[in-house]
Amino acid sequence: MNNKETEKATEKEKKRIKWHRTFGVTLIDYFTHSNFEVELEKEVSTKTQYLDIAIIRKIEGTPLKEIAVGLESLIEYNLFTYKSLHEALDSWAIEELVGYYSNYRKVISPSLRKLIPTSKFKLYAICTRYPEKLFKQLAPTKVDTGIYEFTWGTRLIRIIVLSQMNQEKRNALWQLFSGNSDGFIFGNKHYDWRCPEEKAALNQLFDLYKQEGGKMSYTMADFTKDFTRDHMHLLSARDRLQGMASCDRLQGMSARDKLQGMAARDRLQGMSARDRLQGMSAHEVVSQFSAKDIKEYLASIENKIEK
Repeated sequence: MNNKETEKATEKEKKRIKWHRTFGVTLIDYFTHSNFEVELEKEVSTKTQYLDIAIIRKIEGTPLKEIAVGLESLIEYNLFTYKSLHEALDSWAIEELVGYYSNYRKVISPSLRKLIPTSKFKLYAICTRYPEKLFKQLAPTKVDTGIYEFTWGTRLIRIIVLSQMNQEKRNALWQLFSGNSDGFIFGNKHYDWRCPEEKAALNQLFDLYKQEGGKMSYTMADFTKDFTRDHMHLLSARDRLQGMASCDRLQGMSARDKLQGMAARDRLQGMSARDRLQGMSAHEVVSQFSAKDIKEYLASIENKIEK
């Protein structure tokens, strides 16, 4: 392999890791506070081999009220391989998944003589694109829209095809990774983030769609605007006003609200004497002065007249 080919392979690997990491972080958010936890890139061998995702049942936590299509039958140990927009789910990927399952089972079991029963494991393959070549080889059973199953050796494997998922609220998670702009927009609108700060992951997801040729009518400016609006309450008053012109800060405020908290001296600053006295009667004006000041003022006027 020459240098150019090596650089291309390295760049491809970087993209793969970003896609997987973003998908994994979103799954972590999805199962937050539930009775399942998510492990990412679990090492399953003495040599560097990583299972993409493991979703493990916990004793504590609240079961999800409405779960995404395809995940209804999660059990104790659910192992996933994930193929993004630019990756094909093929027979080699399935062989890897089964191999990772075998190693994972050894790693987490008390010992090789006391392995956790196979009945406690379920294997999944999630892919954005429809795996046409693989399905021609396997002829899987269609369980639901975008959900397929087939047997590989002794293991039943479930395939979740994200680009085929119906646009409904419980599938908002899948729509974010569906590979098309309409799906991304739907997912961004309907997915309820358990940890709102994690939504920043969509910045990277949006860029990945753009890098890989996705037609995104929904622009980054649209996303930034929506994201900022949804998280405005997290900012302090100082942060919200930063960079705004004075006239923009005051827009929509009543005169009373604008003056609230200002000292009288500050309110009158820049106003002429005529403007300051506007609306006041002569009696109200004169009553603010002492008799001595009034006499001195009248005396000065008389002197000016005499001159």
